Amino acid sequence: MPVAFVLVNTEIGAEGEVLKALKGIEEVEEAYAVYGVYDIVAKIKAETMDKLKEIVTWRIRRLDKVRSTLTMIVVEES
Repeated sequence: MPVAFVLVNTEIGAEGEVLKALKGIEEVEEAYAVYGVYDIVAKIKAETMDKLKEIVTWRIRRLDKVRSTLTMIVVEES
């Protein structure tokens, strides 16, 4: 199963709202508010790579108050 980590930048003060919305997406296994360049880190797991791309493109990136994302697709697990 494809896995990706998505780093999310939100509008100022919207971290909690976006975090709650992310946790409502079935394929989001984990999501955390973090300090640093990004506001949220989310772990996504999907059945296929196409489904993973669909989730990131159409569900996460289009959430209200999401300013930008950076997606890192896992190529090898330990």
